[in-house]
Amino acid sequence: MNRLTGKVAVVTGGSRGIGRATTKLFAAEGAKVAILSRTPASIDAVVSEIGAAGDTAIGVVCDISDADQIKDAIDKVVAALGGIDILVNNAFDPSAPNSSILGLSVEQLQRNFEMGPIAYLRLMQAAYPYLKVSGEGRIINFGSMAGVMGLPGYGPYNMAKEAVRALTRTAAREWAADKITVNNLLPLAQTWGEDAKVPAPTNPLSRYGTPEDDIAPVVLFLASKDAQYMTGYSLTPDGGSLIDSAR
Repeated sequence: MNRLTGKVAVVTGGSRGIGRATTKLFAAEGAKVAILSRTPASIDAVVSEIGAAGDTAIGVVCDISDADQIKDAIDKVVAALGGIDILVNNAFDPSAPNSSILGLSVEQLQRNFEMGPIAYLRLMQAAYPYLKVSGEGRIINFGSMAGVMGLPGYGPYNMAKEAVRALTRTAAREWAADKITVNNLLPLAQTWGEDAKVPAPTNPLSRYGTPEDDIAPVVLFLASKDAQYMTGYSLTPDGGSLIDSAR
């Protein structure tokens, strides 16, 4: 406990799924958390839950595909909480169009890239001065196993998520001198409702991960002092799916 005491963390898409689990765990570990999301009601619900537990969180409504909203959101976080030590780029638009490679158009790609590597880049640039001042800045970007495995029919999504990995590795090299670590997470987690019809998991552990028990703790590790000597990595909390993809 208290691994993030005194830290300020920004989590995009922090009002649901993996983002929600991460914000709640960060707050429980002592961080002051800023939740960025497009949905005010969802933000308010998580902020209330964290406050009821005696921890600190604020909500900032932000569409991360809009450069001006990103700048305003970061300014609001710094004004309210005093700085930024941790940035978690988790948000993505699940409604972004996907396509086979043969039928893929630039227009289909655009939304995936706007909500993925372009948005992540803008957030990293906006947060950079504060992460540098921190002296132990942490950035955790979310990629996807879908890109690694080349999931059929998800060309735009796969391409955008693999671009996030390239962004992560490059920033890790360029910002190492500023004592900012930049790592990537490629999870396989159950983020849908219990009644959703999804295929049975085929990974070696024979289950999908949960945001609370299997993914958020890995994000916490990368955000904490425990991971101070790791940068440029892609961690795969996926139940062993990467083993299968390497066969």
